[in-house]
Amino acid sequence: MSILTHLWIVAVIDRDGRPFTVGSTMGDTRWRVIAVPRVSGSAPGSVVVSMSMADVDGTVGRMWRIYQSAGLGLLALLAVAGWFAVRSGLRPLARIEQTAAEIAGGDLSRRVPELAGPSTEMGRLAAALNGMLGQLEIAFAARAESEVRMSRFVADASHELRTPLAGIKGLTDLHRMGVLAGREDTDATMSRIARESERLTRLVNDMLLLARLDEHALKAAAPGFPSGLDLAPTDLRTLAADALHDVTALDPTRTVTLSGPTGDGPPASAPALADEARLRQVVTNLVGNAVTHTPPGAPIRIGVGTVGDHAVLEVTDQGPGLTPEQSGRIFERFYRADTSRTRATGGAGLGLAIVHSLVTAHAGEVKVDSSPGQGATFRVLLPRLTDGHTSVSPPEPEPLQG
Repeated sequence: MSILTHLWIVAVIDRDGRPFTVGSTMGDTRWRVIAVPRVSGSAPGSVVVSMSMADVDGTVGRMWRIYQSAGLGLLALLAVAGWFAVRSGLRPLARIEQTAAEIAGGDLSRRVPELAGPSTEMGRLAAALNGMLGQLEIAFAARAESEVRMSRFVADASHELRTPLAGIKGLTDLHRMGVLAGREDTDATMSRIARESERLTRLVNDMLLLARLDEHALKAAAPGFPSGLDLAPTDLRTLAADALHDVTALDPTRTVTLSGPTGDGPPASAPALADEARLRQVVTNLVGNAVTHTPPGAPIRIGVGTVGDHAVLEVTDQGPGLTPEQSGRIFERFYRADTSRTRATGGAGLGLAIVHSLVTAHAGEVKVDSSPGQGATFRVLLPRLTDGHTSVSPPEPEPLQG
C-alpha cells in the first residue's frame, strides 16, 4: 500500500461519513461528496459518491436575485412612504412657521391652527403656543394703551402746568418792566401770583399722588408687597357726617342731607379696613365735585351704610347730569365733562381720577349713576369689615405722600 493511498484512506476515515463540497477541476460546478472506507475485501480502500450541485446553485442564485430585486423595491417603497410621512408630519410645523412669520410682521391676532387632537403632542404644542400668543397680544395691547395714556397724560400735564406758569411769568414781567406803578396794583398782582402758585402747587401734588398710586398699583401685584396705606378699622359714617358739616359751613344756602344708601332710611354704620386720611380726601373730592358742578343752593345728599359685603358711601347731586359717554370717561385724568367751565372753576380734571385711584388702592370700586338733567350719584364701595375680621397691618408700609 502506497503512502498516497494511506493518506487518502486516513482522510476518508477523518470525514467519518460526513458529506463535504468540492469544486471541479474543470469549470465552476461544485460537487457534493460523501466518502466511506471500504471494510470488505482484502485490499483497503474507500467508496466515494458525488452529486453535482449545479441545480442547487442555480436555484439559490435565482432566489438570491429575486430577494435582491424584492429588497430594492421594498426599500424604494419605504423611502417614498417615509418621504410622504415626513412631509405630512412637518406640515403642521410649516404652518406654525408661517404663523410665526405673520406675527413677526405685526399681525398679533394670528393663531396657530389646530391641526391635531388636543391629546397629541402637536395638539398640546398648538394649544400652548396659542395661549402664549394670547398673553403676548394682551401685553402688547396693554403696552400700547399705556403708551397712549402716558403720552396724553404728559401732554395734558404740560398744558395744565404751562397755564399757571405763563400767568406767573407774565405778572412778574409786568412788575420787572415797571408797569405796576401803584401799591394797589402791586398788591393785586402779588395776590394773583399767590393764587396761581397755590393752583400750581395743588396740581403738582395731585399729579405726584397719582404717580405714587400708579407705582403702588404696579408693585402691589407682587405677593406681600405693602399697600402704602395706613390701614385701620374705619367707619365711613364718621366721614360722611364730617363732610356734611364741611359743606354746610362752606355754603349755608345748600340743603345737605345724610341718609342710608340709595336714600333709604337713616345713615348706618359702614365699617371698613381703610386709610382714614385718604378716604377723607375721597369724600372731599366727591363733595367738592358736587358743589362745583351744580347750581348754587342745589341740594346734596350723602348716603352711607352697608349693602351686602360692601361698605357704601355715596354723594348725590341735582346738577345737569352726565351723558353715557361722559360717564364712561369721568374718571380719566384731565377729563372735564363741562368744557365750558374755566380751570379756575372746573379744576384740572384730576379730582375724580384721584378718587378712582385711591378707592382702587383700597380694593374697592367707585361707580357713577347719572343721566342728562337727572343729577349724578357717585358711589364708593369698599370691602365690609366684619366682626370676625382680624386686621393685620402690612409690614412697614410706605405712606403715600401728597
